[in-house]
This record gives sequence, structure tokens and C-alpha cells, in this order.
Amino acid sequence: MRSQAVGTCARRLLAQQHRNLQTSTVARKQTSPLSWHLDTAVAFDIDGVLIKGKRTLDEGRRALEMLNGDNVFGKRIPFVLLTNGGGVTEAAKAADISRRLGVEIKPEQVILSHSPMQALAEKYSDKHVLVVGGVQHRCAEIARGYGFTNVSTPNDIVAWQPAAWPFMKAPTDKMLSQPLRDFSNDPFYAVLQFHDSFDYGRDLQIVTDVLRSRGGVIGSEYADHQVMPLYMSNPDLVYSNEYPRPRFGQGAFHTCLRAMWAALTNGKPLNYTLYGKPNKVQYQYAERVLDRMALQAAPNTDLGQVQAKRRVFAIGDNPAADIAGANGAGWTSVLVRTGVFSGPEGSNDPANPAHRVTDHVEEAVKWIIESEARRAQQSA
Repeated sequence: MRSQAVGTCARRLLAQQHRNLQTSTVARKQTSPLSWHLDTAVAFDIDGVLIKGKRTLDEGRRALEMLNGDNVFGKRIPFVLLTNGGGVTEAAKAADISRRLGVEIKPEQVILSHSPMQALAEKYSDKHVLVVGGVQHRCAEIARGYGFTNVSTPNDIVAWQPAAWPFMKAPTDKMLSQPLRDFSNDPFYAVLQFHDSFDYGRDLQIVTDVLRSRGGVIGSEYADHQVMPLYMSNPDLVYSNEYPRPRFGQGAFHTCLRAMWAALTNGKPLNYTLYGKPNKVQYQYAERVLDRMALQAAPNTDLGQVQAKRRVFAIGDNPAADIAGANGAGWTSVLVRTGVFSGPEGSNDPANPAHRVTDHVEEAVKWIIESEARRAQQSA
């Protein structure tokens, strides 16, 4: 009897030691901010992956917790949020997602559709540009934060000349991005669409006016050609929110704009530069962000070596944007069924097939970590 009691005590002691070891391992994961696994990186879409409109997906929170150290490596895995959304600052988006998921997201981890457009500020710093999209003048303020110093919006133009779009009430002061301005001798040099249009009619009218106004002065005689560059930030025709079916995205406005332009110019093509997924510029920008994160995590690291070994995974719900872009960038794509794509079990998108299809983002991250653990074992 005594030996059985001793054996029982020994087993309990060993079990307690095992639990203590597990607890200490978790604690080390959570309190080692400089302990990173840099051979792997993950880029998440947001809508339809981590959240769905106003609804937060619990799988998203658990997926981010795994990357923050709750994994077999016991280390943090770098990740970014790579979204075709916009209309807010990177800091505001980071704060919103942090609050909703209960996981800290830093502004530098957020890449919005218009984030790479910051580079245009060097070219247009003091030149007059029309900024389109978003709520009231929020996108104008974002543009100024990027370094554009001479910005106007469609509402600013309608306030100056209400007949430019007579199908709305005159904009109030709080809807304007600046004090009332005279545009009669104030040329534009570029049009930049930062976000979805909240008034298609007004914005289609003002944008086509500006693009073909001689000398870039709105209200002047129309030229027979496009007189300035057009930059647009998000080609998504549809996106996913809490509504049971996909909704029109900024790409729907682009479709309307191209059709209007062709009708007004006898079929001439509209020239424009596109940002956002699946365009390569977005992925190049994301890789530079991941490079900076690697250097912050390990300042003395050989960046070239990190780049050579790093495998980037992209998780998204939209085959035409998330998966096509990731495949084109040479990343490993994972398609989830919680958003735009909702194919049956075992199916993939025929036009833009992903490397892996999962039911949700938590399952995707588990597969990524398991795959990378096997890769680490093989290279050891």
C-alpha cells in the first residue's frame, strides 16, 4: 500500500512539473518581444478573413494569438494586415482592429489600399490634386498626412460652383476640406482616388470634368484627350461584409468611370495607375514593411539572408484580389471560405487557385505553422 501511495505521489509530482513547464513556456512566449521566427511571415486580408463587416470572427483573434507566440516555435511570427480597404489612417485602422480582436496591432503592420500612394507625394507635394472617395474630407486629411500639401475634394468644387453637381444640397462647411476656394484659375495636376465613392454621380461628374478640362482648370473648355494622370487605390469589384452576399467595391466605380469616359470621348481608353491587390506594387510595399519589421526585431541581422529564407503566406477570401496577387508575387496563397469565396468542401477557385483552401483563418494559420515546422526540421 505504501509503495502504491509513493507511486501515486510521484505521478502527481511529475504531472505538476509538466504543467509548470507548460506554464513557463507560455509565459516565455508572451514575455519575449524580441524572440522572433523570421523565416516565416503572414499577410492577412481583413474583411472576410479577420472580421466580417461589424462582426468580429473569433477565429481571427485566435489566429493572431498563435502568431504572437502561441505556437510550436515559441516565438513571434511577423505579420501584416494587407487590405484593399482604406479611407482611414493606418493608425486608426490598427486601433480599430486591435480593439475588436483584443490583439495589439501596430500602425506599421497595417497596409491599406492607398498606403503605397504616399510615394506620389514626392512628385505632387505642392501641386494641386483632386482627392476622391471616403467620408466627407477624411481622405483629404490622409493625403495631407502623406505629404500632399495642395489638396481639394469634389465637395470643395461643388461648394464653389453648386451647378457643377446640382443634385445635392450645397455642402456645409464641415463637409469641406478647406475654406471656400476659387477654382477658376487654379489648375489640377492629378486625380487620386483613395477610397470608395460615397456619391457616384457627383464623383463621376467631377472626375471626368477635371480629367478633360483644358489646362487642368475645371470649368474650362474640354480637351479632346486626358490632360492629367489618374491614380486609383482599389480594383475590387466586390467585397464581403455582414450582408449574406458580396457588395460593390471601389472597382465598381472604376467600371462606371471607364464606361462614362468611353461614352464621352468616342471610345478613347482611360489611362490610370492602379494600387491595391492584386497589383504588384502592393506586394513590393508589403515586403519592404516586413523587411523593416525584421530589422526592428533583430537589428544586427543580415537582411539579405532573411529575405532569401523567408516564406510569405497570404490569407484572403477574394480569389481575384488576394489569391491572384499573392500567386503573382511568389507568395504562398491560402483561400478561406468566410468571405467572397464560399465554394464547397474540396473546391478551389478555377481562375485563381490557391495553394491551400481552408474553412477559416484559424485553420489556415495552423496549417502554416505546421508546414513551417516541417520545413524547419528538414533544414536542421
